[in-house]
Amino acid sequence: MMEKMVFGRYIPGDSFVHRLDPRSKLIFVFIFIAAVFLANNTVSYALLLAFTLLSILASKVRIGFLIGGLKPVMFLIAFTFLLHIFFTKEGDLLFQLGFLKIYEEGLRQGIYISIRFLVLVLMTSLLTLTTSPISITDGLEVLLNPLKKVKFPVHELALMMSISLRFIPTLMDETDKILKAQLARGSDISSGTMKERIQAVVPLLVPLFVSAFKRAEDLAVAMEVRGYRGGEGRTRYRQLKWDWRDTTALLILLAVIVALWFLRG
Repeated sequence: MMEKMVFGRYIPGDSFVHRLDPRSKLIFVFIFIAAVFLANNTVSYALLLAFTLLSILASKVRIGFLIGGLKPVMFLIAFTFLLHIFFTKEGDLLFQLGFLKIYEEGLRQGIYISIRFLVLVLMTSLLTLTTSPISITDGLEVLLNPLKKVKFPVHELALMMSISLRFIPTLMDETDKILKAQLARGSDISSGTMKERIQAVVPLLVPLFVSAFKRAEDLAVAMEVRGYRGGEGRTRYRQLKWDWRDTTALLILLAVIVALWFLRG
């Protein structure tokens, strides 16, 4: 189950999205996050869904794999949907069962917010799935270069974000291994009272934290023995290159934003 986790994973490929410059992908995602909030009716949300689906197809990432890896987020989306259904009391009454009442506006807002949340998660996941952590670090550092004039630690920030992204799937895999080892020893975290389940999780968390600190220490030692001293005076082995694909992707996004603006009710 843990191997299906998509957050922080990178899937090598040769798709249109994979070949984009990491700077253009970062700009694309940042602008898309803001553009999502322009949608406020059925047509505009349908356009967002269609655009997100086309982006997934352009990345050649399997939709089943992407959706399957977002199951924890799906639970949160479903919870948000139910909150809007049962607590928004506007519009016509559509259904009533005892004290539970579902109104037209609650159903509409639940669907809209769920779609908004879904496309945001899918698009940001595409960024990490199609861009290696090193490329994200390089792209982010270049985009934040102007902040170096005010002594902002741009390189260190980009490096920390890259390491964090890389450690997410590693820790998930480690959790899966520890969980299987505990189950083989007779541990059971899926039954019993709430107190017993919490107590059963402790043997899982302790080795996980020990492993995480050990990996962090090993990484720090490895960087130190290789002479890492921050970004000052460092040169680049990988040179970023902006080409027609990056300009085309941003122009398509601009067209979608214009369409969303005119579709606002």
